[in-house]
Amino acid sequence: MQNARFIVSFLLRAVVVGLAIAFLLVWWKPALLGAVPAAVQSTAPVPTRAPVIMQSFADAVARAAPAVVNIYTARVITERTQTAPIDQLFGDFWPSYRQRVERSLGSGVIVDAKGTIVTNQHVISGADSIMVQLADGRISEATIVGQDPDTDIAILHLSLGKLPVMPLGRSDTLRVGDIVLAIGNPYGLSQTVTQGIVSATGRGQLGLATFENFIQTDAAINLGNSGGALIDAYGDLVGINTAVLNRAYGGPEGIGFAIPVNLVRGVMEQILKQGHVVRGWLGFMPQDLSQEQSARLGIGDSGGVAVVNILVKSSAYEAGVRPGDLVTGLGGETVRSAQDLVSRIAALKPGAEVELDGRHGTQPYKVNLRVIERPTRVAQSR
Repeated sequence: MQNARFIVSFLLRAVVVGLAIAFLLVWWKPALLGAVPAAVQSTAPVPTRAPVIMQSFADAVARAAPAVVNIYTARVITERTQTAPIDQLFGDFWPSYRQRVERSLGSGVIVDAKGTIVTNQHVISGADSIMVQLADGRISEATIVGQDPDTDIAILHLSLGKLPVMPLGRSDTLRVGDIVLAIGNPYGLSQTVTQGIVSATGRGQLGLATFENFIQTDAAINLGNSGGALIDAYGDLVGINTAVLNRAYGGPEGIGFAIPVNLVRGVMEQILKQGHVVRGWLGFMPQDLSQEQSARLGIGDSGGVAVVNILVKSSAYEAGVRPGDLVTGLGGETVRSAQDLVSRIAALKPGAEVELDGRHGTQPYKVNLRVIERPTRVAQSR
């Protein structure tokens, strides 16, 4: 009996000591418990979150920014001085003039190792001297290779060695929402970078140029940014910054426009090859119709534009087209707007023939016209 009690007491002490040791081990090493049995695991779905990515565009800027230059222009303006009132009273005076130097600033982009720079035509228009400053501090005078007022593009040449070159991207693959960066010389603050997104593509009828197909962006564009680079998140050029909507009197903000690089590439190639851009023309200027005019003419949504001006002795004039006529089709396709008609005619090669559908009053007509080269003065008279 005594032995039995001893054995039971020993076993109880061993169990208590064993449990104590196990508790201490589990407290010290919880992993010793092993996996939780599936039967007691929670079946509630575990919420997932997209990883937070801290993205920087420093690499894209480092790739593109060295090829963005500051452009400083100067021109001499001669203006008549105001005559003193006493001289005006007696009429005994000679007209006098004075000259002053007007300076402006802008931006440009180096697009090849030969020193070709793309900028806006309005940046260098009428300039007597054009100075270019590179990101590395070098300064040199640039010469004008050619200008295209119809698209507000100008090509300059810079004679310097070892030039950084902007990698050219594609603008036809841009989508609304894509991230873009604007690099330029706003207010003389060189190499300024602003970030935004593509707000829209194919913007036209803004009155900024004859041929408009702008990229709209909310990346900040200010005075001096004109001619600068609009790049994508990889550092490739997708546009040339051109203009913003008027911000006077609390106007809209965050609405800027850039010329797509595909258009820039085509204009640049023609200027470098032949000094100017060759476009087709038929000798007349079209204008969009208001809804009231369309309703009065009975064309509804079928499309059409009015002829407002025509060149005498042009193929259109000799074929009987007159101011006030309605143009409804070109090459068998409906004309939707004046911009549409001008762009389609410009794409034709001089010397080709095209069919024009029109209406003189209530009398429809169909004529074949020979395409001529669009004169530069048409763009300059806008």
